[in-house]
Amino acid sequence: MGLEKIWVFGEGNGESVASITLEMLAKARELADTVEVFMAGDGDDYAEELGDHGAAAVHATGDLDGAMQGVAVASAVASAIDGGEVESPDVFFLGTTQDGRDVAARLSVKLDAPVITNVVDVEVDGDAVIGNEPIFGGTVDVKTKNTSGKPGIFLIRPKSFTAESVGGAEADVEDLDVPDLGDAGGAKVTATFAEESDGPKLDEADIVVSGGRGLGEKDAYAMIVDLAKSLGGAAGASRAIVDAGWVPYSQQVGQTGKVVKPTVYIAAGISGATQHLVGMKGSKHIIAINKDPEAPIFAVADLGIIGDVHKVLPKLIEALDR
Repeated sequence: MGLEKIWVFGEGNGESVASITLEMLAKARELADTVEVFMAGDGDDYAEELGDHGAAAVHATGDLDGAMQGVAVASAVASAIDGGEVESPDVFFLGTTQDGRDVAARLSVKLDAPVITNVVDVEVDGDAVIGNEPIFGGTVDVKTKNTSGKPGIFLIRPKSFTAESVGGAEADVEDLDVPDLGDAGGAKVTATFAEESDGPKLDEADIVVSGGRGLGEKDAYAMIVDLAKSLGGAAGASRAIVDAGWVPYSQQVGQTGKVVKPTVYIAAGISGATQHLVGMKGSKHIIAINKDPEAPIFAVADLGIIGDVHKVLPKLIEALDR
């Protein structure tokens, strides 16, 4: 038995729809007869791309004039459902992002509906919807069933599903009126900062090169950046060197960092702690470079190079730059 309708929280960067939104749309299409998107901002900017990925409609708030997305979007959705302006979906999908988590929490309070977090897969069992959540570093999955009688709110981890175009028509755009937000609407976004990058984003790159504690020192991370550039990929890092202050958190791959799923993942000087494996084990091809032949990373690697990264990486970079 399938679901009638799923609403997916849409995010974008002003030019295109975020990959997490398209990933969730792919799963929603498998489970529901109708898939719609709700989001902050101007839905017209994304209607064509969202329709191409199976969204029938986009419920958009319009310009929020700096108001926080979580406050405005959750209030608008709850108001529309309570007022009978829209029919409540069976399920809400939101990405495990800063805005996704904020909207989910506030929506849960306003609709008195449960939130199931850290979801990597969703199943339907009769009238119940089940979220699969990995625990113990991804070694065991826990299935949580929503039996509340309210629409389940599922926070989906990035890269859990594969985005796929279906060639759908442009989605209809419908206004999602934002009610008076009261004191909660007092907080405003006054400025944003986007980290500069001359390559692909870490969580969207087809090739990722990550470095770990085996590099030995902060300056050695330059080899990771150089190799990533030579391959047209993105540079990542293990939690150990992020915690050590060698690289910013935005480059961390792992359970508490970014989840990546590239075609090629190169782990240099990374032992392969479970925390790190959770963030990259879905990569199509994994190449590990480590001088310890017993390093756990070799258990998931398709190709293992037992050697000193300070000798192997320069040779790789030299060969690629010829």
